[in-house]
Amino acid sequence: MPKPKVLFICLGNSCRSIMAEALARHRCGDRWEPASAGINPLGFVAPETFKVLAEMGVSPAGVYSKSLSEIDLREYRLVINLSSHSLQGLIPPDDALNLLPRPVPDPYGCGLEVYRRSRDAILQLISRELCQEEDPGP
Repeated sequence: MPKPKVLFICLGNSCRSIMAEALARHRCGDRWEPASAGINPLGFVAPETFKVLAEMGVSPAGVYSKSLSEIDLREYRLVINLSSHSLQGLIPPDDALNLLPRPVPDPYGCGLEVYRRSRDAILQLISRELCQEEDPGP
């Protein structure tokens, strides 16, 4: 039986949703097939994103910045919106799609410490929502 798919969405698909995709694959890729997309993708992954993932030994293999319009939402069981932007009009209403708003501060353009805080918040969210773990730990 195929694993359920989870899609992480943020504004630029350069920081938060990329981190979430890589962290989810690392932490519970045996149970979920994670992906990510952006409302207005930047078309590149911020170097700081790779750096804070590497600090935890998390591989960013296969991640790249892409648009929400490139995703077939019918394939996903769960969509997690990491931005504070509304997805109304961007995601068709579908009773079968479970959409969770879980805003995380956007670290883009900030220093590594802000990236680390966003990464850690995303890790806690993944541990709680996908892996059902109490303490995610590194």
